[in-house]
Amino acid sequence: MNHSQWKTRRTKKLSGEEVKETPSYIEAGHALALGQAVHDRRVALGISQAELARRAGMTQPQVSNIEGGDSVPTLPLLTRLAIALEASLTIRLDDGDSNFAFAPHRGPAPDTSRSNDDTSSAA
Repeated sequence: MNHSQWKTRRTKKLSGEEVKETPSYIEAGHALALGQAVHDRRVALGISQAELARRAGMTQPQVSNIEGGDSVPTLPLLTRLAIALEASLTIRLDDGDSNFAFAPHRGPAPDTSRSNDDTSSAA
């Protein structure tokens, strides 16, 4: 097949052709979705890859590999990442589709008590 006959997966889907996804393709999609979720949460926290690595007991290149979808972490490592990202991790895998979501832990309730510096005077 030459390049003029080659069609992308997206082009085939848009034209109504059947698209067979290989297990490798599906796994790569999961890895990319997880990597994006890790990246998004890390950026939301305002921390670097090096800081996330320190918090999770990893190296910065390992964090980079996960964020780039180049590796799939084990369950123990996912647990460490969730703790380091101060969040709970929800994973949904369904018929080749995946969703990874880090939900931030609730912080302490804001202090709503009144200050002792009240400047109103008693009458």
